[in-house]
Amino acid sequence: MTEVTKRILVTGGTGLVGRAIEKVVADGGGRPDEEWIFVSSRDADLTSSSETKALFERHKPTHVIHLAAMVGGLFKNLRSNLDFWRTNIHINDNVLHSAHESGVQKVVSCLSTCIFPDKTTYPIDETMIHNGPPHSSNFGYSYAKRMIDVQNRGYSEQHGRRFTAVIPTNVFGPHDNFNIEDGHVLPGLIHKVYLAKQSGSALTVWGTGKPRRQFIYSLDLARLFLWVLREYDEVEPIILSGKPWLPPRNPLLHEGTATILPFSTVGEEDEVSIWEAAEAIAEAMEFGGELVFDTTKSDGQFKKTASNAKLRRYLPEFQFTPFRKAVKETCAWFNANYANARK
Repeated sequence: MTEVTKRILVTGGTGLVGRAIEKVVADGGGRPDEEWIFVSSRDADLTSSSETKALFERHKPTHVIHLAAMVGGLFKNLRSNLDFWRTNIHINDNVLHSAHESGVQKVVSCLSTCIFPDKTTYPIDETMIHNGPPHSSNFGYSYAKRMIDVQNRGYSEQHGRRFTAVIPTNVFGPHDNFNIEDGHVLPGLIHKVYLAKQSGSALTVWGTGKPRRQFIYSLDLARLFLWVLREYDEVEPIILSGKPWLPPRNPLLHEGTATILPFSTVGEEDEVSIWEAAEAIAEAMEFGGELVFDTTKSDGQFKKTASNAKLRRYLPEFQFTPFRKAVKETCAWFNANYANARK
């Protein structure tokens, strides 16, 4: 019988990425020498230093994947930048300091491409995080997440700790936050399409539909998290972004209802427009209604093109799930779990 030598604590373990890691581990991605512990806000309030310390004392992890955070979409960030900063600063400091004090061997935290400067050159890479202010729409969350990189370097230089971080592009998948007001763009659109289909109404997309985003399927991200935990030894973060491909759409899907933009091959440093994402969802949900763009709503940051060159140097053969397939699987999960997912 293999001895368990790694006790891996996953904060935010019941969220989008935590559930994906749990599934990948359960489906054969785990190893016999690993014990996985998934915790949520029900187990400890990570904004409390005493509760965080008690959590670490209770589980005695050797490794940590730190996912817990206050998160939300564009409009929630616009309303609550201070709350995002204060809450995430407390969570991150408590988790990293408890990990240090309890002798955790390695911590992998989760950042976001929104931390990069708003005014920059593209594509952005891992060396450019602190080159200027982030976009004003989510500066609170962005600065709090940037500080994880600062802390990781501090713990490495001062205490020799192996603390690092990943920077995924826009994550989506089963167990996402499908709240229309406060969720991210893709799950919010999935919920909107579901309701529009039920009511027979048009699909209203907030903004112009022109901003472009890179997306990564949560199950692909989960597999990469396991690799980072086991193999990646740099303190500097690593961008996790795939190379999605959108095959040609059915030109008859919305015939006569809205202007159609054709799908195209998307390179590793290109993005999918919100318009294209909405149409991919509409096709997956078999929605044939009109698409309407509410241009009174903010678009947020127009683009934040991230390079995955560093990841490809490490894992040149890693296979990402095609965007349309991942969208279809996510929509199917949402349809099957609507009663709970819509909350």
